[in-house]
Amino acid sequence: MTTVHVDAEGFMTEYGEWTEDLAAELAARIGIELTDEHWKAIRFLREDYPTHGETATLRRVSTLAGLPIKQLFVLFPGKPAKKMAYVAGLPKPRGCV
Repeated sequence: MTTVHVDAEGFMTEYGEWTEDLAAELAARIGIELTDEHWKAIRFLREDYPTHGETATLRRVSTLAGLPIKQLFVLFPGKPAKKMAYVAGLPKPRGCV
């Protein structure tokens, strides 16, 4: 088992500790089985983060990754921005409660 650094809410704090295997495990913990569409959103977030220094908003993911916001709610039910960031090993997006 690998140890990773997380904040008080369980979001990873070290970008380099994330792996795709870990993403699958994190997704399973919140009841999500990852499909190609999930990976499209997750990979977009991972690629976008180093450039912008913060987790992309739902609108940004929708616009730039080509995944409609409605679809993001289907893929990551309830709180898609938080769930995507969690699985992608990124900080909680700004504006998320």
